[in-house]
Amino acid sequence: MSPLIEGTKAPAFKGKDQNGKAISLADYKGKNIVLYFYPKDDTPTCTVQACNLRDHYGLLRNKGLIVIGVSPDEEAKHKKFEQKHELPFPLIADPSLTIIQKYGVWGEKKLYGKKYMGLIRTTFLIDSKGVIRKIFDKPKSKEHAAEILAAWATLSNSKERK
Repeated sequence: MSPLIEGTKAPAFKGKDQNGKAISLADYKGKNIVLYFYPKDDTPTCTVQACNLRDHYGLLRNKGLIVIGVSPDEEAKHKKFEQKHELPFPLIADPSLTIIQKYGVWGEKKLYGKKYMGLIRTTFLIDSKGVIRKIFDKPKSKEHAAEILAAWATLSNSKERK
């Protein structure tokens, strides 16, 4: 599959969140979405990123952005992660990698010189029409909400000028 690019339609998806609730992209029609893909619950960098989004959740919501996380972990693991860190947003379980592969975020990674296949941390900013407006292919976990808000402000300003 070719990598997704900004300005194209976001791939439709369906999955279940940490509460077993079915979630699809269509459920959020007319909403602006921060769809963030992360490798694993409760690992250091993933926890920093999730907590950064949690800590700035009110600001993100005030700008009309809905946060949804996706990782290969199971629903039960997501539930523990959500409860432990008081996360206010859905975490979609994708152990079959269906959504992850649709978004092209599964690939070769390197750790300590060893190559392996895994989830490549990526965030997609999807507008109310279902179009990918921004792709963060190397999000800064400690500053991710600020990155998103800055990009959204720029995108919103460019829309208003048109």
